[in-house]
Amino acid sequence: MKEGSLREFIKTEREKKTWGRMALVILAAVILEATSFMQLRFLNQSTRREAEIKTDKVLSTARYEIMDVVDQAEQAVRDNMWITQWCLDNPDSLINVTRRIVEDNPVVVGSTVALVPGYNKKLPFYAPYSYLRDGKLHQTSLATEKYNYPTHEWFIEPLEVGMGYWSEPYLDTNGGNIKMTTYSSPVLDPQGVTGAVITADVSLEWLSKHVGRLDIYPKAFSVLVSRKGTVMIGPVDSLAMKMSLQDMARQIKDEAGMSELIEGMLAGKRGVVSIHTRGRGTNFVHYAPIPRTGWSMAVVIPESEIYKDVRRVSVVCLALQVLGLFMLIIILLSVAKGWMDYQKARDEEDKLESELQIGRDIQMSMIPKVFPPFPERNDIDIAATIVPAKMVGGDLYDFYMRDEKLFFCIGDVSGKGVPASLLMAVTRSLFRNISAQEESPAKIVEGINKSMDTMDENGMFVTFFCGVLYMQSGRLRYCNAGHNPPLIFTDHIHELEVLPNLPLGVESSMVFEEQEMNLLLDDALYLYTDGISEAENPKHELFGLERMIAVLGERRTAWEHMEAMKEAIADFVEDAPQSDDITMLFIHYLNDNSEPKTMARHLVLHNNIQQIPQLAEFVEAIAEEKGIDQAMAMSLNLALEEAVTNVILYAYPDGIDGLVDIEAFIEDDCLRFILSDSGKPFDPTAAPDADVTLGVDERKIGGLGIYLVRNIMDTVSYRYENGKNILTMIKKI
Repeated sequence: MKEGSLREFIKTEREKKTWGRMALVILAAVILEATSFMQLRFLNQSTRREAEIKTDKVLSTARYEIMDVVDQAEQAVRDNMWITQWCLDNPDSLINVTRRIVEDNPVVVGSTVALVPGYNKKLPFYAPYSYLRDGKLHQTSLATEKYNYPTHEWFIEPLEVGMGYWSEPYLDTNGGNIKMTTYSSPVLDPQGVTGAVITADVSLEWLSKHVGRLDIYPKAFSVLVSRKGTVMIGPVDSLAMKMSLQDMARQIKDEAGMSELIEGMLAGKRGVVSIHTRGRGTNFVHYAPIPRTGWSMAVVIPESEIYKDVRRVSVVCLALQVLGLFMLIIILLSVAKGWMDYQKARDEEDKLESELQIGRDIQMSMIPKVFPPFPERNDIDIAATIVPAKMVGGDLYDFYMRDEKLFFCIGDVSGKGVPASLLMAVTRSLFRNISAQEESPAKIVEGINKSMDTMDENGMFVTFFCGVLYMQSGRLRYCNAGHNPPLIFTDHIHELEVLPNLPLGVESSMVFEEQEMNLLLDDALYLYTDGISEAENPKHELFGLERMIAVLGERRTAWEHMEAMKEAIADFVEDAPQSDDITMLFIHYLNDNSEPKTMARHLVLHNNIQQIPQLAEFVEAIAEEKGIDQAMAMSLNLALEEAVTNVILYAYPDGIDGLVDIEAFIEDDCLRFILSDSGKPFDPTAAPDADVTLGVDERKIGGLGIYLVRNIMDTVSYRYENGKNILTMIKKI
């Protein structure tokens, strides 16, 4: 090859490499921008979703506060309905009813009882009115020619619909001279004839204090509208009662958005609408109805407020991207094509590994990891663990102590990967937020379920179990949402009886049912996800419930149970890959405060009537120790004899040797007797008392014994627990 041809070849090859490298630079820049775009989009979606959650929470809180006012006003009318009916024949007393409604109910600023024209021939028009002005009670009459109360909406509508009715807002010119809305209800006399209308007025200014308090975004505001679309409360007080949704629609010009908003609010629906305003950008409007009133509330948030921080970050990211792109060009021009291919492969691998690690980090950062969690307490032993699978799932557990109550939960999100981890994180956060203000497991679960309806767009759901343990008494309240029944440790290990219910995220209107039981000293709960029971060995056999119970059969600490179960599963699956997260929570109840501290005596009798005399010595010893007089000792002996005799005669079948266990506890101000037997279930307290006013021949057989016990003892209670009848009798001393 000639020298010139060789140089031309080298030049051509260099140009190819240069263009190849430039193509790589351009490709890298495009990938970088696309990645940035996707990240920004995801950030926008997350920010929007966070805004929706915050707005929904604030909207719900405001609705609850408004409903509290509505409930108080309606209850004030209901509480005074009977006396109003009684006073229909004595109209002069009706002014006292209105005064009572205003004085006894802080939310009510005025009240009247307006007679139906012609109902009372002597007083064809009569409407005494009590109202507050400047904090003082005033009284007047609405039966004036100028006011003409029979023509007003608050009087006409309840008579037409035959039930309670909330009026459109109006300016009260006859009393306090304030903007108000009125709840009114028809009053029927004993013959069923409508004689009057009773009312309770609520100030819009008072309501606005609840509706107007928004702590979401600086420029966000709320609007409360009536059933006809009239603005009751808005960002500007001067607009109240002077503007309607239809007026706003004509000013905003966004016909589609405003039509959807007006239709939804007036129809009493719940939803979100984006409204585009010329020169002011887009606003997101979240709206929801106020039950029973016909009102609807909306929270308006400018889009610029939601994405303000995102856009600030976007500018910084753009600058960094430009700088990074410049550096990338320098790097790409200085390395070989082979290195770039290798790096690209490594980047893809790192990206996948990073996604899995993010999922694991989300899981582990949200759950308690320090054990024992309450080292200062000796009444509870708790341990929990999550062993993540290689493919990240969405298992969760959580617990914390509030007001001497242990709130705990366990759950399993459907699906895998980062979406499942994100939903797990949201579920755990909702559990913490809702349970901080609510102690009913059913309401906690319902609150989480309703919140998930607005968040999950991937069709995922969560099996969930939520419980509240009262540390002092051992009372356990719980609600299951499609999760595995926990195992309970009493006198034996068995599955806790649970209602299945639907998982979270399946049906937003689902009403969850709550259950409860009592934990005794040394009882325990073992909660787990299906990653344990469905762990599979190389032979495709499942670990199963029986193996779980066998592992848990030995007495260990809570943490030792965790380690034993993990070891048993590892031995069972051998080299088979772990396909699902392994999550478990163990709660061991160690509180003995539910029973008296000082035992005076303990007596065990066979179901033989000949052993009854032993009770006298038993009671005498207790009386002597406590210093009880002979008369009370005899009464206590009589009550115990009646209760024990009832067990001996009826608890066990003929020919069966059974036991009656009698424990006596001395407390500062009382004696507590606990009788327990393993006979057939029978509640003696359910039997009616004997009618002692009848003669012996007339009185039915039975009931006299429990009558004597109830009259001698101060408290008598029964429960059937762990296969035993337990009768507790308390005598104050």
